[in-house]
Amino acid sequence: MKCTVVGMWGGFPKQNGPTSGYLVEKDGFSILLDAGSGVAAHVQNYIDLNDLHHIFLTHYHYDHSVDIGSFLFGRMISTQLGRVDKTLNFYGPGDKGVEARVNKVRNNTFHSYGKNSTFNVGPFSIEFHKNAYTVETYAMRITDDDGHVLVYTADTSYRKSLVRFAEGADVLISECSLYAGEDGEKMGHMDAEEVGGLAAKAGVGKLVLSHLPHYGNLDELAASAESAGGRGVVLAEAGMEIEV
Repeated sequence: MKCTVVGMWGGFPKQNGPTSGYLVEKDGFSILLDAGSGVAAHVQNYIDLNDLHHIFLTHYHYDHSVDIGSFLFGRMISTQLGRVDKTLNFYGPGDKGVEARVNKVRNNTFHSYGKNSTFNVGPFSIEFHKNAYTVETYAMRITDDDGHVLVYTADTSYRKSLVRFAEGADVLISECSLYAGEDGEKMGHMDAEEVGGLAAKAGVGKLVLSHLPHYGNLDELAASAESAGGRGVVLAEAGMEIEV
């Protein structure tokens, strides 16, 4: 499978740089992980919106979900124009408000999930881990039909259960909101040393740092993650293609 980084900034977008969004593809089938600010516009650099039928949302903070509306009305209008005849499926933590918002717009459907859920769509199986965060949020483990594994943490502070969830993954895309020594537990995020330690303990093959801060020298994040044992550490960049 291939994962294309659509956006990776935390909190708010940079100029021409969206917040969280990751396009996962295999054999002509695609899913999108998160729909943060700017993702609906920029994902079209990599795929026609009418070829995207499954969007998985980790939680409903704006930097991960604000572009829901753009995708909703894009599908409705494209259907009316006869450009697509498939429903756009949204998957997210149970929320009656979000569910009602999605389902009231024609040609869109909402599917709720929890920590014990599993979805099989196309060549992918998606499992979930409930994170330690300020709102209900889930990490995702995506396994393709050849057994390749991509894990995406979304927003979370460090927990040992994440090590088990990410164990043996070929690629770990992890939030890295903070520099080494900053208080991740208090903020509900991980610092670079915690992320590197998570990757090392889980034995992942490649570590991609995402949900990046808007301050400091980002190269220091990668250096700290490597010092803590992370392998194949890279900073996420918009347009980066990751082979899993």
